[in-house]
Amino acid sequence: MIRRRSTPWIHRWSRPAIAAIAGVGALVTAYLTIEKLMGRTPGCLASAGAEASSSCADVLSSPWATVFGLPLALFGCLAYTSMVVFALTPLAVNPTQNKALRSQLENVTWMLLLAGAIAMSVFSGYLMYVLFAKINAFCLYCIASALFSVSMLTLTLLGRSWEDVGQILFTALIVGMVTLVGTLAVYADVEKPNDTTTAQQVQLEPAGDPIPGVGWQITTTSGESEIALAKHLKEIGAKEYIAWWCPHCHEQKQLFGKEAYSYINHIECAPPKAKKLAPECEAAKIQSFPTWEINGKQYAGVKSLKELAEISGYKGQTNFKNFPNAFQ
Repeated sequence: MIRRRSTPWIHRWSRPAIAAIAGVGALVTAYLTIEKLMGRTPGCLASAGAEASSSCADVLSSPWATVFGLPLALFGCLAYTSMVVFALTPLAVNPTQNKALRSQLENVTWMLLLAGAIAMSVFSGYLMYVLFAKINAFCLYCIASALFSVSMLTLTLLGRSWEDVGQILFTALIVGMVTLVGTLAVYADVEKPNDTTTAQQVQLEPAGDPIPGVGWQITTTSGESEIALAKHLKEIGAKEYIAWWCPHCHEQKQLFGKEAYSYINHIECAPPKAKKLAPECEAAKIQSFPTWEINGKQYAGVKSLKELAEISGYKGQTNFKNFPNAFQ
């Protein structure tokens, strides 16, 4: 009698394990997508501390977090959901009743799992490069996603008896190259170094009379870099002391743009009809406007966004949209 060789445990449990990992990834990315669309900043795990939470905010508000105008997490959710479907579809077919269909589905879905896991691992590798080399931050969500991708790839490779190793290498080469080229193409604009010749020239000087207590209306719009810098300044507790009648304060607002400036913690030092500075401004001994207070130090005068980025320790993208002649 010939004893039938038992199926290795990893072959029996690889598909459920892949589905479980992909399911967790789908839930996490769905959460990130909802938070992004709602305009909220997702929180990191409490154990990571305040510094990690701030880094998460920087990463998830960076230009790399948006693709084709949509949250990157949305595409991640779709990818994870597809992996769940690929992993579980053959298990829905009873092998004793329809062995041929079960076998065909397993062969097809194993190749789809392999291609998907390779693509996700390559893309995650690029994001890890961006995380530590470009943004210089720590994001638990990003690292967890990379670990999920590598884990699924490992389970896919070990989860069945691949008869043709050359097929695996060929698939890895083709899918990897296509994914890398596609990724670089998608982020080509983000990866471009700052080019002041293409920056939007903005009108800094105000026109007409200021609105009492308000000043002049901000006429510029904000890019993602301006918004990310403004959020960073808010998170580190930076303050800007201004006066509504001050044209230089308006110039600083124009550099940020309307959307980004809404995040700036600005303190009005000259309330209408008041005969002296606001108490907070007097306590800070403000002598000119605008004056920035960043990390315990004061910086007087209009600052370019690059200067503010350097002073505040901002590590995100600096391809600022608004670029006046004065700072070229």
